[in-house]
Amino acid sequence: MTTQPHNHIVRSYDEERQRLTTEILRMGEMATAQLEAALDVVERRDDKAAARIVANDEAIDVLEREIGQEVMTLALRGPMARDLRELLAALRIAADIERIGDYAANVAKRSTALNAVPPLPHTRGLNVLGQRVLQQLRDVLQAFVANDAEAAERVRARDVDVDTLHTGLFRELLTYMMEDARAITPCTHLLFMAKNLERIGDHATNIAENIWFLVHGDGPMAPREKRDAASLAT
Repeated sequence: MTTQPHNHIVRSYDEERQRLTTEILRMGEMATAQLEAALDVVERRDDKAAARIVANDEAIDVLEREIGQEVMTLALRGPMARDLRELLAALRIAADIERIGDYAANVAKRSTALNAVPPLPHTRGLNVLGQRVLQQLRDVLQAFVANDAEAAERVRARDVDVDTLHTGLFRELLTYMMEDARAITPCTHLLFMAKNLERIGDHATNIAENIWFLVHGDGPMAPREKRDAASLAT
């Protein structure tokens, strides 16, 4: 007789945990779509679409707040050590996704400034960087759903490729600015957009590290190689 209420409590707790995972994934998918749309409006030079992307960022912010409230509700239920790791990882991952949404919105917002000048060839390099970051985000969300620490570690290791692309684009833009003073303003916008994309890559890496933490606790990860020489100049 006494087992039925207990089973009900356990089942309810498990259902709430599953809903939390689902909401984090939904938030991640929204941020991924936000980034994909931002890269698209840079290519299409679409001011109206860019404005919609900026406005849609609020939906990601709202979902992060809802996830935070759910984590607090679950935390008050007296979780065990593994559950506490899940809740802490959920908070951290939600915060990283929220920042990814912010950076994607910033890319879209700056694209409107580029639309006021003739197209620059360097937007192709920006798109290459953006597509690499987009793949990082998709892969780390898959690792999250699968609870796959090794897949998360592979995403983390590939962040060096993002750093390399960002550094190359940074140097190319600086060279172009030195050769043609008229390019300084649009290239400055591209520099900031490239940095936004590089930071999205960093947040995807943070998510990967939190997946590792979720699975392995405080088990050490291999040192991560960094090649973002552009950060030394900014």
